[in-house]
Amino acid sequence: MSDLQLEIKNLIIEALGLEDMSADDIADDLTLFGDGLGLDSVDALELGLAIQKRFGIKIDADAKDTRTHFANVASLAAFVAARRAA
Repeated sequence: MSDLQLEIKNLIIEALGLEDMSADDIADDLTLFGDGLGLDSVDALELGLAIQKRFGIKIDADAKDTRTHFANVASLAAFVAARRAA
């Protein structure tokens, strides 16, 4: 697991108040919404704001590929890394 993926997992836990979970409980390819981790649209907003604040990047909630970026920790880490490099 990369440092960025670990940081994102811990951010998910902190931002969404998932105190009963640890980073080890969230697989890199676990679907974050629906049947996977079970996050909902309110969680998506909170997570998006936390990502923007922590990493200083802009997320366009209306962009068609935003849902793909938030599919799992691995895709979210790739998105953050690409935005930070830009």
